[in-house]
Amino acid sequence: MGNFGDWLVMIAAGGLLVYWIYRAFYRWLHEPPGMNTKLLLSEAEKVKEDDVNVQFLENAGYEVTHGKYRVPLTIDLDGTILQSRLFIDLIAEKDGKHYIVKTARERMPIDWTGSGVRDRLLVYALLMPNCEGVLFVDHKESIIRTITFRLGS
Repeated sequence: MGNFGDWLVMIAAGGLLVYWIYRAFYRWLHEPPGMNTKLLLSEAEKVKEDDVNVQFLENAGYEVTHGKYRVPLTIDLDGTILQSRLFIDLIAEKDGKHYIVKTARERMPIDWTGSGVRDRLLVYALLMPNCEGVLFVDHKESIIRTITFRLGS
């Protein structure tokens, strides 16, 4: 009887191990791309050290890890294929936390209301959910704004 009990315990433990490995693989396979994947940012431009925004971020204690990146988008609009892209200006890191960086542009001022920030910056937080937030850098005004989004109240 003891031999049968040993086999039963071994089969149960083996089954749990196989289930645990399956769940870990499934979760890894279906998680969105984030900062831990090199695939998304593998095509990013090199960081330009002479860029004023890079220098401003580095003086503020951030390490700029990736340069400008274009995220290509294919949109199907009622059977018509449209092409577009999103631009990430920089990726920065501070204290082990990653941030998507958008820089201020005179021709595209941002409306600093809830709906204005949502319309302009939420897409970047959703694109890379493992990021801590979005940094909005305006070197002319000498400000770095940290924007984080939380769902719910």
